[in-house]
Amino acid sequence: MAIYFYYGDEEFNIEQEVNKLKKGLDKNFLEMSLKTYDNPKFADLISILRTQPMMFGKMLVIIKANDYFNKAFEDKEIKQIEEALEDNNENLDIVFVAELPRNEGKKLDSRKKFFKLLSKYNAKEFPSIPTYKTAELESWIRKQAKSKDLEITSDAASRMIIQIGNNLREIDGELDKLKLFIYPQKQITKDTVKELCISNEDLFAFSDYLMKGEKDLALLEYRKLLEKKFCLEIVAALQTMIRKWILLKAKSSECSPFELSKLTGQHEYVVKLNLQKLKNTSLKDLVKLKQNLTEAEYKIKSGQSLVPEKEVEDVLFR
Repeated sequence: MAIYFYYGDEEFNIEQEVNKLKKGLDKNFLEMSLKTYDNPKFADLISILRTQPMMFGKMLVIIKANDYFNKAFEDKEIKQIEEALEDNNENLDIVFVAELPRNEGKKLDSRKKFFKLLSKYNAKEFPSIPTYKTAELESWIRKQAKSKDLEITSDAASRMIIQIGNNLREIDGELDKLKLFIYPQKQITKDTVKELCISNEDLFAFSDYLMKGEKDLALLEYRKLLEKKFCLEIVAALQTMIRKWILLKAKSSECSPFELSKLTGQHEYVVKLNLQKLKNTSLKDLVKLKQNLTEAEYKIKSGQSLVPEKEVEDVLFR
């Protein structure tokens, strides 16, 4: 039996750590040996902690616990939780997970008794890596590439940060795509990243033409993006970027580029570049573009659109 407590605003690293524990389960009995609960009520929580695994070996229980840090457990409740953890079955592993919003600077209250209780076990914080900590991000990229049997040059890793930012899940996805493209080679170069990885510059060129009403050029850029990504991936990337552009536009008069870098999770160089390009784009137009994208995304995901690429075109270029 082992108790784990993973928390922080880098949900991708938390997920990877949980996946390591999943590998220890019998794949033939995953439906019974892996259970996930979302902030169960106190009585249910105690029952879950006292779960008795069946004959198929180890069992893993994942408890999403964000709500527990927004309330105060009574002393007797903390005592019951502590006793349940101490008396747990040796074949039952329990992971408490608290994922925080990215780039908002929020922290769990370490003064709470529940936090102090879980901290006695295998507790680990997973904070997101700020884009200005380029050395740390490059180190993570090299390590992640190595786990995929890849090598990546220093300038290629640096280019990935400039193009993608500090979203580790997106970086991981791009590494998978690059691995397929360069096979049977194993080294990722800067030129390969520039050619294949969707970038802030690609997205801005597309949206910039759209904002100017140059729809022919915007459509051309969109179709170039489709050569690199499925349309829903493009929409998701654009949604993320436009949220950041809206934040840049709204906060540019009161924050420095360094502060905006921390707020948006973008490299400071990218912040300065985007601020320059956003000069002639209104906040109202950015919000409208985001609404249009949300409409297209909903129709595609709800099955109302049979040709997703055309749906995005119709919404953006109507």
